[in-house]
This record gives sequence, structure tokens and C-alpha cells, in this order.
Amino acid sequence: MDLDQLHTFLEIVRLKSFSKAAQTCFRTQPAISAQVRQLEQELKAPLFERFGSKITLTPAGRIFGEYAARILDLRRQLQDSINELEQNPRGSLVIAANEATCIHVLPRVFGEYKKLFPAVQLLVDRSYGARVVEAVLDNTADFGFTQLPVEEKRLQVVVIHRDEVCLIVPPRHPLGKRKSVRAGDLVGQLLLMPKQGTTRTRLDHWLELVEDQISVSMELDSTEMMKRFVVAGLGLSFLAASNCREEVESGRLEAVSLAPEPMIRRLGLVYRKDKALSKAALGFIQVTLAHVGDGQEAAVLAGIGLSEG
Repeated sequence: MDLDQLHTFLEIVRLKSFSKAAQTCFRTQPAISAQVRQLEQELKAPLFERFGSKITLTPAGRIFGEYAARILDLRRQLQDSINELEQNPRGSLVIAANEATCIHVLPRVFGEYKKLFPAVQLLVDRSYGARVVEAVLDNTADFGFTQLPVEEKRLQVVVIHRDEVCLIVPPRHPLGKRKSVRAGDLVGQLLLMPKQGTTRTRLDHWLELVEDQISVSMELDSTEMMKRFVVAGLGLSFLAASNCREEVESGRLEAVSLAPEPMIRRLGLVYRKDKALSKAALGFIQVTLAHVGDGQEAAVLAGIGLSEG
């Protein structure tokens, strides 16, 4: 039994004629009769009684007609709902990102997106490092924001933000007067280090020449804790410039570049290459690139079938 057979049956009922139904269904009368026979065989009951050229419904036919009409009406409602979804997307998107990224990089993205797609709920999965990539790969998150590089062929990776990882010190600290510091300058200082992640790996490599001479006082997994502890004089730490901009501008912290080369952090938007993207998802990519994009907007938007307008 299929929807076409239901439509044919209801046309016969409406027109009270096999021949007329054949015309409106653009089929031959034998084809219409064959469809009815298939239905009757499947239902194991006759649907029509024939009296010469006249036809009437059997009791089974009347019951079947009620259900057939309801099924086709549900089909129309389904199509209307899908059409409405394309015009006014709703539902939810799950975003995997760490707390610092959500606080310091994404507020404008989230705000602009909600203006354009008010019926779509944004759910933030607070994840760190490799867990962001895992969440996207196992489809528990639609999008992830994580520090690059990400080496995973199944993911589309787009650089959306760059900034510098700096040493942060409290006001009037002697190192705060420097334009840059080398690893050796931190010998004798108490250090508050990120507990894990790409930045920690890069800092360990940067400190490698003096690793036996430095003193790690604490390992923390919260950007906000690092800032507050540095302000309180508990040690020096390392943060991306965007994550401590307010404190530096207000004079509560000072940020110093690392030498001999600045440590540049790249933040990426990641999503599965093989995942069908809804209008809501495509809109999220477009808003992200428009507000924190890093020069790849045109290529990415073209690749997913969106214009910049």
C-alpha cells in the first residue's frame, strides 16, 4: 500500500467513477482497476460494490476511506511543516566549546544568530580540547570551537580567530615593563599553568630549556581562576590576549609577549564534512564567519552554497 494508491481510491470515491478517476490521475482505467484490486488483496476485503455502471463503498471501503483521507491529510501537514521549517527554522544546535571561548569570542555570534533565528535553541556543551573534536565526530555536537591544529579528515576546519598567548602578570610586576620575555626570565617565578590542552603543550615546549629550574605552583583548568589568582599575587600565568583584554585595559593585569617569537593561537570552527546541514546550521556558519571570521569567509560560504549577502 502506498500514498498513490490512497489518492487513487479517494478520487474514485469523490468522482464515483473509475473512468473519471483515471482521467484526473492521468492513468488508464485498467491501471486504476489494478490498483484497487491490489488494495483489496492486501486488505483481504472488497472496497467497492458494483451495480452496473454505479459503484458504492462496502463497509470495509467506508472505513478504509476515512483512514486514507486522514493519512493523506497528515502527509499534507507534514509537507507544510517542512516548508515552514525552511522559511522559519526551529529546533536546536549543540555547540561544543570551552568556557573562555564562549565568554570572550562567541557572545556576538550567539547574539546575532538569535536575532536571525529566534526559534532555534543554542545548547552549549562545555568541552575542552580533544573532547570538542570527539563531540563533533560522534554527533553529540553539531559544531565545535577548538584550538588548532586539528588533524581529522572527517572534519571541515575553518580558522575563525587568531590572537597571541601572553604572559600575564599583576600590575607593577617587574616583568610587566618588558616588551617580551624569554623562558629563562621566569626562573624563580611561581607559575600557574593550564592543566591540559594545546596551549599547555606549546608552553611546555617553550619552557623546555629551563624546565628543571621553573616552579609550577598550580595547574588550573579555568581561565577565570587564572586571572583572579594572578591579580591576587599567587603567581604568573599565560592566557590568550582576547581572554584577558578587559583586565589589561582596566589595569588589573599586564600582558607581555613571549620571545623569541610571539606564540600565536588559532581558533577553529569544526563540523563533519558528511553531515547534512540544515538551514539553521548553514546560518550558524554564515553568522560565525561574518562576525569572527579570519579571511576564509568567501571560500567557505561558496563551498556550502551561501552568498555573503
